[in-house]
Formats: sequence, C-alpha cells, structure tokens
Amino acid sequence: MRLLLAMMKHETNTFSPIPTGLARFRDWSLVEGDAVTASFAGTNHPLAAYLDLAREAGAEIVTPIAAVAMPSGPVEAETYEKLCGRILDTLGSEKFDAAMLDLHGAMVVEGEPDGEGGLLERMRRIAPKLPIAVTCDLHANLTERMVANCTALIGYKTYPHVDMYDVGAQVGRILLRALRGEVAPVMAWGNVALLPQTLRMGTADAPMSQLQDMTRSEERAGALAASVFGGFPLADIAEAGLSAVVVCNGDAGAARTTCDRLLAAAWAERENFIYKGEPLDEAVARAKAIDEGPVILLDHADNTGSGGTQDTMAVIGEVLRQGLKDVAVAAVWDPQAVTIMCEAGVGAEVTLELGGKTDMPSIGQDGRPLRVTGRVRNLSDGRWIVRGPMYTGVEVNTGATAVLEVEGLRIVVVSKHHEPWDLGVFTSVGIEPQHCHYLLLKSRIHYRAGFAPLAKATITCDGEGVTTSDNSQLKFENIRRPIFPLDWNTQP
Repeated sequence: MRLLLAMMKHETNTFSPIPTGLARFRDWSLVEGDAVTASFAGTNHPLAAYLDLAREAGAEIVTPIAAVAMPSGPVEAETYEKLCGRILDTLGSEKFDAAMLDLHGAMVVEGEPDGEGGLLERMRRIAPKLPIAVTCDLHANLTERMVANCTALIGYKTYPHVDMYDVGAQVGRILLRALRGEVAPVMAWGNVALLPQTLRMGTADAPMSQLQDMTRSEERAGALAASVFGGFPLADIAEAGLSAVVVCNGDAGAARTTCDRLLAAAWAERENFIYKGEPLDEAVARAKAIDEGPVILLDHADNTGSGGTQDTMAVIGEVLRQGLKDVAVAAVWDPQAVTIMCEAGVGAEVTLELGGKTDMPSIGQDGRPLRVTGRVRNLSDGRWIVRGPMYTGVEVNTGATAVLEVEGLRIVVVSKHHEPWDLGVFTSVGIEPQHCHYLLLKSRIHYRAGFAPLAKATITCDGEGVTTSDNSQLKFENIRRPIFPLDWNTQP
C-alpha cells in the first residue's frame, strides 16, 4: 500500500494587511520530502497521526510537502500554486492507494476563495477514484466543494486545539477501514446563516461545549465521525460561518438526519455565539482591582493567531496609563525595535517607538506606535519547543526576540509573528508567568492551552486591530446575506 500524506494550512483573514507569500510559510513551517517526517513525527498534529497509522499498516509513505503559516491576509496566487503543485505533481506522477491530508478549511487565495476545495477538486481530476481523508480546523468554513471531493472529512472538537492528533487518527482509521472493505463512508454536510464570533467558540464554554458533546454522542451512537465547525468569521467569503459534516457507514439518510440535528441545535443558540464587550478603560480598571494573580488580560482584537498585525498598542497603552504593575506582555511584533535593543545590549536603557508599524486600511486605522523608555532585560534567538498540550513538540521560531521593561511591564518583542498559547513564550526569555500579577496576551482562546491553569481571572480587553469582535468595524462584501448577526432578523 502506498499513501500520500501532506499538509497545507492557512487561516486567512481577508481584512489583514499582512501578506501571505512563501516567506510567510517558511516563517512557521515549509518542509518537503523526508524533512516532513523529521519535522512532524511525534507532534500533536494530524499529520503525525497519519504517519503513525501508515507505519502501523506497513504502507509506503510519500510526503511531498508540509506547509503551514501563521494567519494573515489572502494567500498569493503564485504561492498557492507552488504549494498545491507539490501535491498534484506527486499524485500525477506516481500511483497511490489513498491520500491523507491535513488542511485548515479557511484558506482564501487571490482569485480562489476556497483554497482547500480547489486543491481537492484538482486532486480528483487527476485520480477520480482515490480515497482521500481530510482533517480540518474547528474554524473551517466548510464548502460543498470540499466535501464532494474527498472520502471522509473531520474537524477538531476542541478550541484550543488539543485534539489534533486524535482527530487525525480517527479519520485516518476510517480511510484505512474503507480500503479494507470494512466500512463504506458516506457524508452529509450543511451550513446555516450564522456567523459566530471567535471569542464565543471556546469548547469549554456554552454553546460550543454542548454542540461538541452532541458530536461525541452521535459518534457513540454509530456515526463514524460527526463535526461542527464554528467557521472563521474574518474570511469574507460567501460560505463563511457555522457548518457541520457527518460521516456514516453506508447510510446516507442517517448522515443527513444527524447533520440537520446538529445544525438545528447550533441555530437555536445563535445569540449566544455573539461576544458582548465593555469599554477598554473599564476592563483595565476592573483588572486593577483584582488583588490575586495571575490575571490574564486578552488583547483579542490584535491576535496574530487570527491574522492580527500583533503591533497595536491601545491595550498596552491603557495598562500603562492606569499604572498596573508586574505585567508580562506577549508579544509585540516589531523587528525594528528588536534590532535597536540587540544593538544596545542587555541592561541598556533605550527610548523607542514601540509597535504601531502597520497600517490597517480595512478598518480605517493607521499604525500608531507608542513612545516608551525602558531597559533591555533579555535577548534571545526566539527558538523554543512547545511543551504544552497544543502543538506539543513543535519548535517555535519568533526570530530575534527581546524583553523590554517599561514602568512595571516586561514586554516580549518578537521579529516573527506568534500567538502566545504556550508558557514557552515567556520562559524562553527568563520570565516565570506563574509569578506575575498580570499576563497581557495577544490571543483569543488558544491562550487557554498553556495559561488557563494559571489564571485567577481572565478579562477581555477590547483594543484595536483587524481581529476585532466589533462587526461594525468590518466591511463585509462577499459573505452571503442575510446572515446572523449582520442581519439580526435572519431566518433559518
């Protein structure tokens, strides 16, 4: 048996000004051939599960590419063609019994709003009968084109995504059972006119917790796989929003009934998928009144894990204005500031314009740096290994990294974007987060993977950025209408 195993992942924020070319993928991971196994075996990725299953089956493994980039703007067409080309050329030049793909489900490309659907459709043209298993992110904007061009598709059930390996193993086993003639997978999918907000998709919270409990219940009752996708609301494409897919063994009717049941349950909870914030100054004042830490402050409107620039300074500025002390910040993206601090050296006092280097035309904001004077406390090459439950075993590279201490804040400043979901973002530069009173994180939900066990309280801070939860700041042009909550009276 010969298996093609590949990964191509990007969560596209169409409002983000950060370009997505090959360099963006190289910053996180772009490996080919044997380097794929060396990079991802033993990690908490679906691809690692595929590798283990293939070895257990005694299969010959071909790994053309594993490419993943931190979320940002639309993928450049040339980059997309190069990534797809590695998979398509391999498929067209060799014979395979099946393929297992680790995708995201919210990739938007210049001229192609459905990047994953486009790849799968082209694979089907080359190998019409090839069995294909697909793993998608919980934030996938699932399309009919994606489902129609694969054999079995599944999504993560957790956010933060700590079940990536398990879900990959589940769909991989379905595919291998199908190859042995033990099951005949059939799928039903659908979506509803609902655009949930990312801050309301945490699977420890209602309503997503109940929906994922339902998917597990359906699987215990006999479905091979059942998935609900919250979708990615910052990808302005027609089919963005909440969807579901169910895989059953030969029973299309059961798959359809189960899928419809999941979608109906989601629609009934539509108002609970909307985030309700508070003024920034009031949120910070509330945090200041909490005596016991760590208190987590979420600068969620500038989350690079959803395509944020990671350099807006509104929340940091308000924390400084209100005089909070013993604050560790992760992280501000500012390569220029890092260069200045590296040249000055540890212990040096520097005055610089921090952050605010990126304009955000989609929300009508120019970059606004914050002038600060502080002391360089640490310098690092930015390389460390994730030890927490999400992306376990993966090497992170934030590029040259510095810690700047300013009026009670220790600010981690990085040269490459990275969302702070693991303690290593602090411990790698000598900060012990468990002993800080406040942890200011440019994150939404993924921070919970590493930091939730430490938190005595968590406060969302409505700052500035292209991952805003204020829909009135975003100009949607391509999404289907009507859709809730952009159109409050939308009917199912």
